[in-house]
Amino acid sequence: MNRPVTTIKQIADAIGVHPSTVSRALDPKKRHLVAEDVAKRIASQAEALGYQPNRLAASLRLGRSQLIGVLLPDIANPMFAPVLSGATEVLSTEGYAPIVADAGDATSQQVSFVETLLSQRVDGLILATVSQDDELVAFCIDRGLPVVLINRSETRDRVSSVVSDDDLGMRLAVDHLVGLGHRRIVHVAGPPSTSTGLLRRDGFERAMSHGELTGTVLEATAYTREAGAEATTRILDTGDDITAIVAANDLLALGALDALKRRNLRCPDDISIVGHNDMPFMDVVSPPLTTVRIEHREMGRRAASMLIDAIKTGSSDIRHVVLRPELIVRESTRAPQR
Repeated sequence: MNRPVTTIKQIADAIGVHPSTVSRALDPKKRHLVAEDVAKRIASQAEALGYQPNRLAASLRLGRSQLIGVLLPDIANPMFAPVLSGATEVLSTEGYAPIVADAGDATSQQVSFVETLLSQRVDGLILATVSQDDELVAFCIDRGLPVVLINRSETRDRVSSVVSDDDLGMRLAVDHLVGLGHRRIVHVAGPPSTSTGLLRRDGFERAMSHGELTGTVLEATAYTREAGAEATTRILDTGDDITAIVAANDLLALGALDALKRRNLRCPDDISIVGHNDMPFMDVVSPPLTTVRIEHREMGRRAASMLIDAIKTGSSDIRHVVLRPELIVRESTRAPQR
């Protein structure tokens, strides 16, 4: 048997206040307008009566769905868990709910997902999928859909973004290895179609040049463990006497570890490895991975806050937030042994 729906008027009658007072007390944005003791009594009575706010009515009244689309290139990548956690923390506080889509890298599939989200009347999008000159961004702009990019940016600077300082991240990694005595360092780069692939490659080359060193760069075909292993195998096949690898992300670094093990090479005794991201569990792999930590949770928080501001104000101002990374030194790096 269905329980009768509790209304704001019933709560007001039980407390002895006007329904508008109850409405304000139960709205996080207006609660401050109600005396604290009255607000507490209202909240207690609402809980006792099993009150559930009618979000559909509110969304129709405001012309908003209170839904936010979040597009990821690979939902299985552990780095996106803290990103989503940070974004959801802010969205839920503001009364929004995320709809997460594993959109891959194909533009046609991404556009298809966004069309579906538009049919659900999403109020805005957080995109972690963008390439350097992204068609999906243009698609969203044409439809007046507020968008914030996360982790990656685009060259045309058309929408707001929250990213990590990729240049500084690579400088931290290279300086660490050079400080240990490494000189023959290779970079396993991400796809150049992404800002992270391009900027981290540029950062690696710039950091090497500061030490008057020339590094070798091999591009991975994707940000995957398999692509990291394939690229590292190509490096090893050259016979170059390298002593360290800097990978453009942790999955590529794990692939590099796989390739070393297949050749009976040890990390860090034979070759040191540095990753990028510090995604969950990098401290429990063997060996624990030295990596550049990105503030993924804060990235999610900032992106969600910026998007909500844009939705509320209707502003089309473009803002860019660049978060500072830090190097986390673990056991996958040491001074070269030869």
